[in-house]
Amino acid sequence: MFKHFRITVMNNLDNINMYTPNKNLNVASLVMIIIGLFSIAIAFIFDNHAAWTNLLFNNYFFLGISVFAVFFIALQHVAEAGWSIAIKRVPEAIMTFLPYTCFVMLFIVVTAVFHFGGNHIYHWLEDGIMTEGAPNYDKIIAGKEPYLNSMFFLFRSFLYVGIWLYCAKRLRQISLDGDNEGDIGEKSYWKGLKVSAWFIVLFAVTSSTASWDWIMSIDAHWFSTLFGWYIFSEWATIGFTSILLLALLLNKQGYLKHLNDSHIHDLGKLIFAFSIVWTYMWFSQFMLIWYANIPEEVTYHLERIELENYRFLFWFSLAINFIVPTLFLMSRDAKRNKNRLVFVCVVILIGHWINSYLLFAPGTLHEHGHLGLLEIGVGIGFLGFFLRVFLSNLAKRNIEVKHHPFLEESQNLHT
Repeated sequence: MFKHFRITVMNNLDNINMYTPNKNLNVASLVMIIIGLFSIAIAFIFDNHAAWTNLLFNNYFFLGISVFAVFFIALQHVAEAGWSIAIKRVPEAIMTFLPYTCFVMLFIVVTAVFHFGGNHIYHWLEDGIMTEGAPNYDKIIAGKEPYLNSMFFLFRSFLYVGIWLYCAKRLRQISLDGDNEGDIGEKSYWKGLKVSAWFIVLFAVTSSTASWDWIMSIDAHWFSTLFGWYIFSEWATIGFTSILLLALLLNKQGYLKHLNDSHIHDLGKLIFAFSIVWTYMWFSQFMLIWYANIPEEVTYHLERIELENYRFLFWFSLAINFIVPTLFLMSRDAKRNKNRLVFVCVVILIGHWINSYLLFAPGTLHEHGHLGLLEIGVGIGFLGFFLRVFLSNLAKRNIEVKHHPFLEESQNLHT
């Protein structure tokens, strides 16, 4: 009888710590997905080339958030950090969206390589562009053929996705095993540490090379030696921001009861820090290229500054991505103010979404690019799909970590 009573009590406790899907959120996410599908369909009907760019930059934005969640989990393992265990379920649920963004990325790459559906995003994949004597022969691009060739490009893309998805799946499974493990889950912790160490090393390489392949090669004549760091700093900023924003929203609904001001403060510091890092990377890249004024390098920024359809967005995204975090997150108290943090997080995500557009559109659409309703509609669709996947996976597991060597440290965090 006592055994049955104990099992009943434990089950009830588990149910209390389970996320219950919100019907209004489910309906809202479904409406957002429909808006996104309608927008991308209209985009393909009216401007096929712009539609591919629209799909690519929106997917890139959410891929960055998803893959950084894997990096976040791995980093906590490698650093043997205890503070973040109370919010561990949030990045674990975020990274379940990674397979969808990876599939879309591979779909775009494959269609570009084999010229399906009018996908001409990557100019260097055009027939004859590396063939001497051909009408569209480009000597500069031909010089990059050992790296920029279709089959190697395809292989690298599948390799990146394979590594990221495998490590994400393993880390999530190890975390689930830790919940079912007795005592403090030490065995699962050491397994997670080994996988995390490998992922950190591999991600250091693949995150940079993926940014070269999927983004920088759009402007095939141009290159930047710090571009990989620039993209990583953006992924880190939107990754930390998404984790904090979702944790705050869940806490407001009564979940993540061990989330306290110290956790929020630590995430606020990381958002503030990487907003500054991103700005430093942005300025370093821009200032050196602009000051040197070498024609084949400065063209990249000229297209974004001199064309009217990008000029305002170029300076506006810099302003809100630097000025807003600096002004609103400078003090200690500001990093503990939940309402202020929600506002800053939303602004940062919008700012970097605009910056994501600027990474792709000028190089693919040139003077024909416009950030309009269709781009916003596809972004809304991705957001709705992201929320649906995130919330459905959050509901499948106990939202509170049950066994972890540093669980008590995190629950009693005070800084």
